[in-house]
Amino acid sequence: MSPLALGAVIGVVTIVVLSSGIPVAFGLGLVALGFLVGADGLDSLDVVADTLFGGLNEFALVSIPMFVLMGTAVAVSPAGRDLYLALDRWLNRVPGGIIISNLGACAVFAALSGSSPATCAAIGKMGIPEMRQRGFPSGLATGAIAAGGTLGILIPPSITMIVYGVATQTSIGRLFIAGILPGLMLTGLFMAWSLIAARRGGYRIADRLARYTLRERLEVLPRVLPFLAIIVAILYVLYGGVATPSEAAGVGALFVLVFVALIYRLWQPRRLYAIVRDAMRESVMILMIIAASALFGYMLSSLFVTQAIAEWIVGLEVGRWVLFGFINVFLLVAGLFLPPVAVILMTAPILLPIVQAAGFDPYWFAVVFTINMEIGLITPPVGLNLYVINGIAPDVRLPTILWGALPFMLCMVLGIVLLALFPAIATWLPEALMGPAM
Repeated sequence: MSPLALGAVIGVVTIVVLSSGIPVAFGLGLVALGFLVGADGLDSLDVVADTLFGGLNEFALVSIPMFVLMGTAVAVSPAGRDLYLALDRWLNRVPGGIIISNLGACAVFAALSGSSPATCAAIGKMGIPEMRQRGFPSGLATGAIAAGGTLGILIPPSITMIVYGVATQTSIGRLFIAGILPGLMLTGLFMAWSLIAARRGGYRIADRLARYTLRERLEVLPRVLPFLAIIVAILYVLYGGVATPSEAAGVGALFVLVFVALIYRLWQPRRLYAIVRDAMRESVMILMIIAASALFGYMLSSLFVTQAIAEWIVGLEVGRWVLFGFINVFLLVAGLFLPPVAVILMTAPILLPIVQAAGFDPYWFAVVFTINMEIGLITPPVGLNLYVINGIAPDVRLPTILWGALPFMLCMVLGIVLLALFPAIATWLPEALMGPAM
């Protein structure tokens, strides 16, 4: 069997195994072990332990549990609620302001947590009932939160960007900076559609019924601004070369815990234990996927599947933009079945040399890659954010959530088109702050 045909078989088997509901890390590991043993016999198991350890033997990965801890501390404490209240009170006079404030809260919370499901859960628990109470359709309310949650993997500090940087040996600090303007662009596109939907549906009057005094608007800011300052500080030390991502994440997590304890008086050991426990659970899950993906990648390489795919793509006699279109379709399909971390670890090392050979900027491509993964988060059959939202609002049917999220998917597609037309959206800020990429 040729390597390309074998690769197709491996792809089908992987999809079938993961569709069974088995955890992603165990599914990838089983597929990798099965094909390694099938091709080379039991002697191939000698490399399993070293390969799994090698996948985690990267200092930059220390930042993942630290950023997860930051997001967990904010989600468990009332900080997420205060963030939501602050934006709601300042934007309540804007037509459709309640949705705008929810999307803004998603963007800020995403920057604190770096996690899409955590953003959906934290903001959705407060925002969805409030929007429905004010008369917004269930589809629009749930779709906005599902889409807003995807910003967690683009707006820095992003766990997905850390994984991409480790997988491709690119600068994590530069990846973070490259995601800022595209993240704000997507947030703006989401808000623009929300305003259009609000005006078309006649929901703007309900938003203006609630009135807040200047004192009510200002009183919540002292509890929110320290957490926003942490985001700014992390980005500053990263692009300024003051600290590595792991160091910045460790200090940021410490300050978040300190602020949560001081501002909300959450210094009881039981509450702190709950924060650390939840953060450890999510971190171990992510790191297990990384280790299993390393073994999966080794299997593909040892069976010459990755080399064959790369040679096949390079051999296509098509223009660079046609190639770019093929890659986007491939990433979109992969994102429908696999979580972003798995897709990045399995495909980014193969695609990046091809993209660079075609003359595309690697950091610009990282942003496009991530937006494709965002679309996968709100698209069946995996569509993790859809199921998170369905768990928060179980009385809203899954098709209703999907149709509500559809216009936001189109906003993401528009974002990719804008990035293709204007690459500087992703490349200008990193070059301005950090100089040209080497």
